[in-house]
Amino acid sequence: MKALTVNAFKPYAEHKVEEQPSQPMKPGHVRIDVKAAGLNFPDILMVEGKYQIRPPFPFTPGSECAGIVTELADDVPHLKVGDRVAAMVMNGAFASEVLAPMMVTWPIGDMPFETAAGMALVYGTSYYGLKQRGQLQDGETLLVLGAAGGVGLAAVELGKAMGAKVIAAASTAEKLAVCSEHGADELINYTSEDLKARLKELGGCDVIYDPVGDKFAEPAMRTLKWYGRYLVIGFAAGEIPKIPLNLALLKSIDIRGVFWGTWTMKSPKEHQANMGEILGMYKSGKIKPRISNTYPLEEFARACDELTQRRAMGKVILTMG
Repeated sequence: MKALTVNAFKPYAEHKVEEQPSQPMKPGHVRIDVKAAGLNFPDILMVEGKYQIRPPFPFTPGSECAGIVTELADDVPHLKVGDRVAAMVMNGAFASEVLAPMMVTWPIGDMPFETAAGMALVYGTSYYGLKQRGQLQDGETLLVLGAAGGVGLAAVELGKAMGAKVIAAASTAEKLAVCSEHGADELINYTSEDLKARLKELGGCDVIYDPVGDKFAEPAMRTLKWYGRYLVIGFAAGEIPKIPLNLALLKSIDIRGVFWGTWTMKSPKEHQANMGEILGMYKSGKIKPRISNTYPLEEFARACDELTQRRAMGKVILTMG
């Protein structure tokens, strides 16, 4: 099989696709002929040695993919060879073939592979964040920072599906137009507008979904209402913000971490239930995953450029050919 291979931590542009032997089958697993895989910001951090998890060398990055089942272990009851599926793995998705645990592999019906490959992480993270961690309620106000990115746009759609008023904040008019198409009620361009002042004009917010961090976190947090919840998703803008803790005290707000990957392993039944609800929203048209661009696996560096240069509006997908 061909696979993006990491032999040492170094800039993402220096990693290459190589031939690798297939992994032997293991109990509770399925072998998938990968057609598409979703690229995420943590994948870039991982290949450069900047992520909290540092796998031993050599390894193949990538955590979400979609394709066709070609083989399965004897103890896998709910799938068969030929099934079209999506899967989540710790690593290994950026390859023409992957061995995936059956507990995190699910049928996708006639959903396009590119769509299925980009749904699990962004919608899974965002739904876990808004539902289990943010406890977003019907009628509340949700602020989404970095709202045109993969997880941000998913949070916009899910927030609307959950009955919230959604304020989308992004860096360009083009990105905000995409957010509006996906259901955002109010738009803030934090390049040209004062984020804090504009949020106050809009009455503040109950929940903040923040995959951006950096200079946007504190002014946004200052507009939270009483018992507000600030969700820590990531730090795509660069710096990890240093939040004055008196802000949490003054309005009894909560700062809540959202680490979806570990939660899926600790709470697999809840994770499966969430994914079932997300697929239900897709089938009913409440969410419409947006693909920003697709790239062949061999153009991994170009795909990463789209994320690091913050040009992505929706999901970036790698295809295996």
